[in-house]
Amino acid sequence: MIDASDSTSTRPYLIRALYEWCTDNGFTPFVAVLVDDTVRVPNEYVKDGEIVLNISFDATSSLKLGNDFIEFKGRFGGVARDILVPVNRVLAIYARENGQGMAFPMLAATETHPVHVASTDTKPTVLSSVARSPDSSDPELPRPPVGGKPSLTRIK
Repeated sequence: MIDASDSTSTRPYLIRALYEWCTDNGFTPFVAVLVDDTVRVPNEYVKDGEIVLNISFDATSSLKLGNDFIEFKGRFGGVARDILVPVNRVLAIYARENGQGMAFPMLAATETHPVHVASTDTKPTVLSSVARSPDSSDPELPRPPVGGKPSLTRIK
């Protein structure tokens, strides 16, 4: 019998499922990432230790949604950059157009090893709406939401 503590995290599977749902419905998938030294993103776009990335087909090339990392090439200010995000640093994935998606709990600082994502995920939060700036149509660089951080509504 397999013990739940021996299984892999559900986070990468949920990220892939919501990415597919966004693309199937014509929505733009965004991921919110908690940045630390294991995350490779342009630091000039990090605000308050977080970055929001557009991971749509139009905004990325060579996108790989793996079990351990999200990898792609993206353009920031017209400059192509290699992006590497450990899956355990993803705070949320949601559709830019309507804010629907899912937020994930962050692991304790001692549990955030970038290669092995343990099955310590607690119940994810389903997002019903995220306030977005009306001028956030630039596929290269997601705009911060109006009034600071997105507002999330928990649905049980």
